[in-house]
Amino acid sequence: MNSNQKGKRGEREFCNLLKAHGIKARRSQQYCGIRGDADIISDLENIHWEIKRVQNLQLSKALAQATSDAGEKIPIVAHRKNGEDWLVTLTFKNWIGMVNICKLMGEDYSMFQ
Repeated sequence: MNSNQKGKRGEREFCNLLKAHGIKARRSQQYCGIRGDADIISDLENIHWEIKRVQNLQLSKALAQATSDAGEKIPIVAHRKNGEDWLVTLTFKNWIGMVNICKLMGEDYSMFQ
């Protein structure tokens, strides 16, 4: 499969996954295609999404790209291999920041057990 087409399909697939969980999302490249834009625009406005749909991901390189492009947003790489679940990768610093915000908001953590 053409890697460009696989990437587009992965972006659409991840958008649909976000939508299934009540998050508005769309591919950004189909609208403007500016280099450095997030792959997905969502109503999670503080997140810069980098979507990778590859078998052999260079995760550090992908996270570095997302970080470089993110500006003030939280860089997150969503990725999956054929036949596997989607994974979401971010730095510990950003993850713990998100956890602390949830704690301040009094969110229920029972869903993670």
